Amino acid sequence: MDPSTSAPPDGGTVEEAPAGPPQEDRKARIARYVALFAMPFLMVTMMYATYVGTMHAPAPRDLPVAVVGAGPAAEQLVAGLDAAPVDARLVATEDEAVGLLKDREMAGALLPPAEAGGTATIYTANAAGASQASTVQQVLAPLAVENEWRTAVEDVAPLADGDMSGTAVLFAGMGMMLAGYVPLSLMTMSLPYLLRLRRFLPLALVWSAVTSTVIWTILGPVVGAVDGYYLEFLGIGVLATGAVALTQLLFTKLVGPLAVLFGMLLWVVFGMPSSGLSLSIHTMPGFFQFLHGVLPLPAAGEALRSLLYFEGRGLGSHLLTLAVWAIAALALCLLKERRSGHAIPAAPAADGPEEPLPALAGGPVRAPRTRYVAAVLFPLSILVAVVGLMGASMHKPEVRDMPVAVVGATEEQARQAVAGLEPSLGAMFDLRPADSVREATAQLTDQEVAGAYVLPTAPGGGAELLTASAAGPSQQTILRSVFQQIAEKQDMALETRDVRPLTGDDTMGSNSLYVAMSWIMAGFLIMAVLRGGAPELRRFRQFLPLLAGWAVGMAVWLWFLFDVLIGAVNGHAGLLIGAGAATIFCVALAAGAFTRTIGLAAIVPVMIVLMLLGVPASGGGLPISMVPDIFRTLQDVLPLPAAVDIARSLVYFDSAGLGGNLLTIAAWGGAGLVLNLLADLWLAHRARQGKGIPAEVPRAGAPGAGAPGKAAQADTEEQREDAALAGSAAAS
Repeated sequence: MDPSTSAPPDGGTVEEAPAGPPQEDRKARIARYVALFAMPFLMVTMMYATYVGTMHAPAPRDLPVAVVGAGPAAEQLVAGLDAAPVDARLVATEDEAVGLLKDREMAGALLPPAEAGGTATIYTANAAGASQASTVQQVLAPLAVENEWRTAVEDVAPLADGDMSGTAVLFAGMGMMLAGYVPLSLMTMSLPYLLRLRRFLPLALVWSAVTSTVIWTILGPVVGAVDGYYLEFLGIGVLATGAVALTQLLFTKLVGPLAVLFGMLLWVVFGMPSSGLSLSIHTMPGFFQFLHGVLPLPAAGEALRSLLYFEGRGLGSHLLTLAVWAIAALALCLLKERRSGHAIPAAPAADGPEEPLPALAGGPVRAPRTRYVAAVLFPLSILVAVVGLMGASMHKPEVRDMPVAVVGATEEQARQAVAGLEPSLGAMFDLRPADSVREATAQLTDQEVAGAYVLPTAPGGGAELLTASAAGPSQQTILRSVFQQIAEKQDMALETRDVRPLTGDDTMGSNSLYVAMSWIMAGFLIMAVLRGGAPELRRFRQFLPLLAGWAVGMAVWLWFLFDVLIGAVNGHAGLLIGAGAATIFCVALAAGAFTRTIGLAAIVPVMIVLMLLGVPASGGGLPISMVPDIFRTLQDVLPLPAAVDIARSLVYFDSAGLGGNLLTIAAWGGAGLVLNLLADLWLAHRARQGKGIPAEVPRAGAPGAGAPGKAAQADTEEQREDAALAGSAAAS
């Protein structure tokens, strides 16, 4: 209901007053709308420009590698590696090289053979990052080939059985950042009096301990990715979460609700690429390698790695980084309070809980107890969703029922080969006989199978493995590894052919995922922002032109950003823009049905459904055959998997499956359309009953009503708080 409208006691109606903030002229309203659209624009742009820009084609940069040996031959090896993107160091003994790997001063090591034609040993440490270990092998293996050496790989720090992907430290670190970052977004407007340092410190300490315990419980007893180390984990968590919380408090004291942008930039946008928890830091630009030794997320992640996998080696330096952040932020907060008091820019001047304030932006005034509960449950639910869903789906990837075609000279030969392979491969692969190489290639292009194993056409001939790295390089690696062993057991040579290779601008195959995520995020963020920042938009028809313009504008901008500015996505401009606009628009419709009726509390379930469940179900990170079965079911239902497949199909697979995926997106839009029309009826009914009046703009004559200027100020605060909450969801 419009803030200026009230229902008479006798049930009659009154004429609605003009909607919108009191005494707002046309120029002020235009400025407000510009600010509302600028906020999600900046959030989406900052996040995905950085992610795509740094991760679309990672390459080694000064990769530190040790070479074991002495004398001219060893020195020549080092000189040869220095010509590559490697920072090579000569060490005297094998033990010294292994020690450097465990101290994480080296990413890998090479032990040349004692004699010509012997076996060289490549040392890696998967616990320091699976992508880094893979990069080391890619760099050192060609050197062994040049010298006609056989190679053996030794992992000096293997991952635990419960964390085969090495993502436990990633999700633990992310959880700690979210625990320190998100609550400030709510407390700034609903509980500002708790942001005084003497009140905030004990609360931050308890909150850090509770959330660290929750993260450990999820990743430990529940998921099984962490075994033991509770007290040490708790200590790291309290320090990391406390450092972020105190720094975010400092930002809040300086710029009020806009602190969300500063926090997002440091903890999320810069934090992830510089952390080394997803991709090796030695494949990142130098700026992020510098940030790796400075920011809290890298420090927290490396501290957890030291604890879980490296016997605490190097733990002290990472704890020192976190302590410096905490102490510096604490000192600056204290200085700020002494110089300019406890006032926070654009926040309510509330000295205690008696001040009437909403629990969430756009909602009614709530009692203090409700505001306290919201300040705890909102960030805690985001934390549990991120750590729980991501950790459970990705901590222990196992290949199950990956579809693979088997091609024989005849159909009968293919069937016999399938029957012979199924006893050993049946749990991992769904083997399907194919009539011809042409049929198998068509199935690969249509993404019906992950690969095709082509049997020899003549006695003594070799086999062929057809793959499509565009469908996922990790999927291709698994197929190569397994079928190479099969060929060796059958005394056959195996030739591998990539029928749909990745481009040089997408070597990780991650572009499709980031493009799709940017579309989805742009869709639900705009409705979150408009929910509190534009309360005068009460009818669905008022949203439609805004959403349509936003969808088209963002689709054009994101294509321009990814293609022209970054150069990560090439060609198919018209189709990518059209598909992006449709996805953004339909997701906004679906999200709006819930934010309009439930309020900003809907951000959590909307984010879970549209983003968090969609990532493992999309196959954009791990192959869909390596995640739990529930996500395979969701792949055909959720919008993010459909958007990922749209982006991937347009670039690599000749638009195969485009119609079905667009139909999935359209179904979400159609459902959102119907729900929004029903929401109009429900909101109109509540308005007739005199309910649902936003408390931040009191009705004239009602208790707590103030002067128009005060109401306008409250409305502006609501808009800023709405942006802050939207930023919290974006960071997740």
